[in-house]
Amino acid sequence: MSRYLQGAALIFASAFGFGLMPIFALYAYRCGVNVPTLLFFRFGMAALILSLYIKLNGLEWRMPRRELIGVAFLGMVLYTLQSTLYFSAVQYIPASLAALILYVYPVLVAFLAVLTEHEPLSWQTMAPTLISLLGVALVLGTPLEKPDLFGLLLAFGAAVVYSVYIILGRRIAAHVPPLLASATISAFAALSFLIYGGSTGTLQFALPGDAWLVVLGVVLFSTILAMGAFFAGIDRIGSTRASILSTIEPVITIAFSVALFQEKMSWLQGIGALLILTGTILVIGGRGKQRT
Repeated sequence: MSRYLQGAALIFASAFGFGLMPIFALYAYRCGVNVPTLLFFRFGMAALILSLYIKLNGLEWRMPRRELIGVAFLGMVLYTLQSTLYFSAVQYIPASLAALILYVYPVLVAFLAVLTEHEPLSWQTMAPTLISLLGVALVLGTPLEKPDLFGLLLAFGAAVVYSVYIILGRRIAAHVPPLLASATISAFAALSFLIYGGSTGTLQFALPGDAWLVVLGVVLFSTILAMGAFFAGIDRIGSTRASILSTIEPVITIAFSVALFQEKMSWLQGIGALLILTGTILVIGGRGKQRT
């Protein structure tokens, strides 16, 4: 398998993990777990498991100071800020609309890559991006009522922050092994939520047994697998293509929602899923036409 196809497969694995996140979150909320607690244990346990794996396998722990500062910025600032903006947005606007605005990030990543990485902005990039975004819009749907402007701004802010995270993440992925990057980012993110949860008195440590199973699922699939595969994949195919392929996440979320919660998929959502897959195929098929 070529390096490019390896990268695409890794991004799909990452999208699978991130796509499961809303499913796990729904189960966690039903178990009485609040957002700061879920995110603290998500990142804290992931950092612990990854650190133990790195230690037991004798992998290199060293990281240049410049990369360490970058990883700390990704974990304590960008990851924390993106999560806070997104979860705040859904308090003002429907979750589907917030998610739809968040998935503007492939376009933002494409433009940021042009400005910072001198990637060519061509139709080989923009066509699948626009097709995938249209598919996301159909999959998620949009409400008919007039949305709250503040909520819209929060959701767009989350998209901007996530776009910057992807661009910086690619640079770090070129110098830091994926497992080490994931472990360190998780540790700094956990520290941020520990500080926030401790200062606001919202952290919960006495969780019921079934809640711990949900948390473990979030840690293993939506954090360790998702983050590690993402950093490994973005190093192989670049930030723009990785962000486009990641738009398959809502398709995964809806597929599991239909299977587990008996939710129904409309014919418009089916068309949207096909458009996302079309954009994905165009990205993979055009791998030789653009520099990564």
